[in-house]
Amino acid sequence: MSIVAVGINHKTAPVSVREKISFNPDQLSSALQEMLAQVECNEAAILSTCNRTELYLVQDASLEATQAKVVSWLEQYHNIPASAIIPSLYWHTDKQAVNHMMRVACGLDSLVLGEPQILGQMKQAYSQAKAAGSMALVMDRLFQRTFGVAKQVRTETEIGESAVSVAFAAVNLAKHIFASLKNARVLLVGAGETIELVAKHLYDNNVGSITVANRTISRAENMAKQIGADVITLAQIPDYLAKADIVISSTGSTLPIIGKGMVESALEQRKHQPIFMVDLAVPRDIEEQVSDLEDVFLYTVDDLQGIIAKNIENRRKAAVQAEGIVTEQSGVFMSWLRGLNTQDAVLSYRQQCMAERDVLLEKALSQLNNNKNPEAVVAELATKLTNKLMHAPTSALQSAAQGGELDKLIYLRDIFDLDKPNN
Repeated sequence: MSIVAVGINHKTAPVSVREKISFNPDQLSSALQEMLAQVECNEAAILSTCNRTELYLVQDASLEATQAKVVSWLEQYHNIPASAIIPSLYWHTDKQAVNHMMRVACGLDSLVLGEPQILGQMKQAYSQAKAAGSMALVMDRLFQRTFGVAKQVRTETEIGESAVSVAFAAVNLAKHIFASLKNARVLLVGAGETIELVAKHLYDNNVGSITVANRTISRAENMAKQIGADVITLAQIPDYLAKADIVISSTGSTLPIIGKGMVESALEQRKHQPIFMVDLAVPRDIEEQVSDLEDVFLYTVDDLQGIIAKNIENRRKAAVQAEGIVTEQSGVFMSWLRGLNTQDAVLSYRQQCMAERDVLLEKALSQLNNNKNPEAVVAELATKLTNKLMHAPTSALQSAAQGGELDKLIYLRDIFDLDKPNN
């Protein structure tokens, strides 16, 4: 029995290739059933995200046979030639496969080191495999152990503590300046990807209220619906600015949208209650002179990049500690798996011995019923049972000796305790 992890990710292939072998969530159950049948594996799960697609298998075949079947199935399922898949695939088996899964769940293999979303995506992959009936004892235990390792890494290291995107850094900075965001009123200027990320982080931190200002109202409304925000035009900013405790801006404007005079007027209406402002735009959305105002805390994208650079270094240091946890826990899982294999072997050997015993015992009882000498019957039973139990070990020892397999011979002598002094 072997564990195999095969995949393609942002490191091995561009999005033009990754998108061709991604799996639709609505079709994942049927894909898993098809994979079980065509790849001929015992258990299976599929993780499919924008940055990676990975198949996790438990199977009895050789790696070479499994590779051929997996590539053939992917080729057929996605209607893509094998030549377009093979160069981008990576393969891991047994401990390396377990180690890889745990690293993925901990965010150690992510585009953004330590990002937490991948754990939720892996939990979804687990649930889908469970629902599809493609998961049994080994894969279930592996996923559960993987989730436990991810939790341990998050608890014992700081890999997820530091902001490593400007959107996250802006919100994180606001959290440090304000005791709580629950009563904070936020004005977001723009409706592009960066502001969308800022809005999501603010929403996840239960901010008091969000108002989105944008040149195109329809674009802002689409985003605002998702977070329960209000929408205004850029022209309405001067009227709203006095209500905002936090202003975060990122547009494509070539000229500043918020000037010093506009902010001065807002501060007067606020009775000089401070405003926290973050300008993520290049060129600037907020005039540089705004930073001269006494009641304004203005940060630019350059200020945040300095914070991010330091935080990335912190995450890298935490990743070293996380890698140690993963290595240790993958070893623990493999010990469990070896124990499972040993239990199966012991059970099989025991059943074989018991079957041999039952056959010989039935024959001995028959002889006793036919009034054969009891001593002769017992002696014959003991001799035949001993010969039966000795046959396999004796053949293995003779084969190792005749073949000059010294290591195997030493191993067999050790497991049969042949070098132990006789008492």
